[in-house]
Amino acid sequence: MTKKQFYNLISEKIVMLDGAMGSNLMKRGMPQGVCPEAWILSNKEVVIKLQKEYVENGSDIIYAPTFTANRPKLTEYGLADRLEEINRDLVAISREAAGDKALVAGDITMTGIQLKPMGPMEFEDLVTIYKEQVKALLSAGVDLFVVETMMSLQETRAAVIAIKELCDIPILATMTFEKDGRTLFGTDAKTAAIVLESLGVDAVGANCSTGPKQMVSVIKEMTRVVRVPVIAKPNAGIPYLDANGVTAYDNSPSEFAEEMKLLTDAGASIIGGCCGTTPEYIRECHQHHYIKCETGIFVSKYYLTSERAALEFGLDDSFMIVGERINPTGKKLLQAELRDGNTDRILRFAEEQEENGAKILDINLGMSGIDEKAMMCRVIDELQTVTSLPFCIDTSHVDVMEAALRRYPGRALINSISYEKEKFEKLLPIAKKYGAMFILLPLSDKGLPKNLTEKKSIIDMIYQKAVSLGFTKTDIVVDGLVTTVGANKNAGLETLETIRYCKENAFATTCGLSNISFGLPERGYINAAFLSMAIQEGLTMAIANPNQTLLMSTALACNVLRNKEDADILYIDKMNQLAESGQSLQVGQTVPGKNGASLPGTNAVKTVSNADVPKTASDNRQLLSEAVLKGRKKSIRELTDNCLSDHIPPSEILNQILIPAINEVGALFEKGKYFLPQLIASAETMQESIEILEPLLQQDNSGKKMPVVVIATVAGDIHDIGKNLVALMLKNYGFKVIDLGKDVKKEVIIETAIREDAQIIALSALMTTTMREMDNVIKLAKEKKVKAKIIIGGAVITQNYADEIGADGYSKDAAEAVKCAEKILGLFNQTK
Repeated sequence: MTKKQFYNLISEKIVMLDGAMGSNLMKRGMPQGVCPEAWILSNKEVVIKLQKEYVENGSDIIYAPTFTANRPKLTEYGLADRLEEINRDLVAISREAAGDKALVAGDITMTGIQLKPMGPMEFEDLVTIYKEQVKALLSAGVDLFVVETMMSLQETRAAVIAIKELCDIPILATMTFEKDGRTLFGTDAKTAAIVLESLGVDAVGANCSTGPKQMVSVIKEMTRVVRVPVIAKPNAGIPYLDANGVTAYDNSPSEFAEEMKLLTDAGASIIGGCCGTTPEYIRECHQHHYIKCETGIFVSKYYLTSERAALEFGLDDSFMIVGERINPTGKKLLQAELRDGNTDRILRFAEEQEENGAKILDINLGMSGIDEKAMMCRVIDELQTVTSLPFCIDTSHVDVMEAALRRYPGRALINSISYEKEKFEKLLPIAKKYGAMFILLPLSDKGLPKNLTEKKSIIDMIYQKAVSLGFTKTDIVVDGLVTTVGANKNAGLETLETIRYCKENAFATTCGLSNISFGLPERGYINAAFLSMAIQEGLTMAIANPNQTLLMSTALACNVLRNKEDADILYIDKMNQLAESGQSLQVGQTVPGKNGASLPGTNAVKTVSNADVPKTASDNRQLLSEAVLKGRKKSIRELTDNCLSDHIPPSEILNQILIPAINEVGALFEKGKYFLPQLIASAETMQESIEILEPLLQQDNSGKKMPVVVIATVAGDIHDIGKNLVALMLKNYGFKVIDLGKDVKKEVIIETAIREDAQIIALSALMTTTMREMDNVIKLAKEKKVKAKIIIGGAVITQNYADEIGADGYSKDAAEAVKCAEKILGLFNQTK
């Protein structure tokens, strides 16, 4: 199927997908715990009948049952060597069911192995894994691809890149969002939609998680920011246990169909059902005759994103600063640390720039003595744990730029693409492939343009080529090309003319602000005055140091005078912050960072960092706490040793430094300021410290027995990221944790709990098809008269479900799990 044929189909009507596969197969005889693909191939007639029912009831597209037919998942069942054969035969089953009445989509999902830095998987290895399955599905003759039930935006990107590098048939991509409107990894719907559309998917949306009514806000977020069709494939409502102990859903087919109107009214034009939906649900939807909502009205906005947040701006919005500090040029300490493989200073620069008002972070690692490409990829990974600001990738090497864009889990800004032949011809296609916005630098192989006319000509030539590749003006930011007024007295005026021209022609603009004052004394006055003039002409953003008090205050004042949204509040807040810190606005003054360190101001004041001054015991306590709070794993062991050298008792380090820090992490997680990557980074960092302290703590405890927790993902479920994090958090709080892994039979769980005299059994399930196994574990525990309290959790689990099956506790996430465990055991001293 071509993309044109797909869009013709979409333009005609609301396109109907199929309903659930797993829950229906279990109703039709598939046992829990078996390999779904193997069972399907041995029971083809069951799947053919089910999918024929979907087609007969209105499905235009059915998903081939290849959902978990990737190498890591098949390896769980010893079937990896049959991957191509399995995918081919599964597609053939759907092809027989579809006949000539429906299209067949190759279905791809997560592998179950987490990407670095949260897990062991390298990004390129994941792309290779997906390519293997994609090749098999292509050879089987699928009409299109669907990447679905994704919780990680980066894993979704890997699957999409794998497909795009092997073919040009349509790609649908849907992610699964929690009750708070974010994925398990913290990505909101708006960010996901922006990134995936820019990457080249043909439709984007949401599936699973909730019923139709609860999915409306997610779909509205998506339809507001994308031009491609939006998909809605919700569950049949909220799951519960019926009188027979079987998982059921609270939406009937007719109620489901009625609620789906809320989603089509919100702009969804491709709809279907996920967990719990049967062919009857699809029939009711098909008979409902939804009206296709016109969503062609599209506000002209610019979008950059990280993995977890989107930055939206327009030509008439508040002026923004792109933080320039992550650049080794002229920074000897940073250069030395990078050569030693130390990124702590970069992480601190990122935090301080965000604290001081930067909206985008420029990342430049160009220097001698390091592998720039490898370091760029590493820094991109590590910065995700400390900031949600979008990145501006700044490198003079095409291969480094592509590696960075491929690795970056959001929508980046490229700095920059000029009319120099090498960069122009190679970077524009790369920008398009990875969906990046780019800074248009009006330079050519001839050098600087001689005048404004030549500069306009270069801008137009690059723009026209970009348009031919599918870019629009909202994908481009033009650099005003600032030169120094000390060498060219008209430098300021020429840049202002460029900015004015761009604003008149609906281009966003930026500039390297400090270039204007190079070689002059008291440069801050020149920079601030020029900034005011440029903002008045329409400057959108500038690459500058946000730690400079005068510069940032000038920018905030300009926004107030131009009556920009919330500008007065932001200005007052900043002035109050300066007053509280006892600062006055002076040329060259810098804003101190969180640890009292200051960064260079206009007059190149020496950088002061924590590494440059002697440490007291108090300092080491603070640094250890911050290492946990910020997930700085590389320095935690040295900091722990420093605290021990200061004669701080191990129990005091644990109870007065580490546990309060991880408590704060948990609080930030609950408030939605931290997300899963930060929670994992902090928990793993604390665990490194505890490994040093543990032998010493055991000596202090004089044989005191710690509470034992047996934890497992229940039988039939091979997902374990949530369970692994709960285990790690419990260990950090002193529990003795026995982790049985995933897909664990109830007998093994209960036998282990009895043998180890466990106080708690913790159970995890991610799928509605496996959640009822928790009930079986609880029943067996009662039968065996196990004294351990049972806590349950997982994406599909609710407090109501915990109450229904008689669990002693319910935990919605890893941070909550510790509180839940302590509460049911009567331990309140640690996490109050």
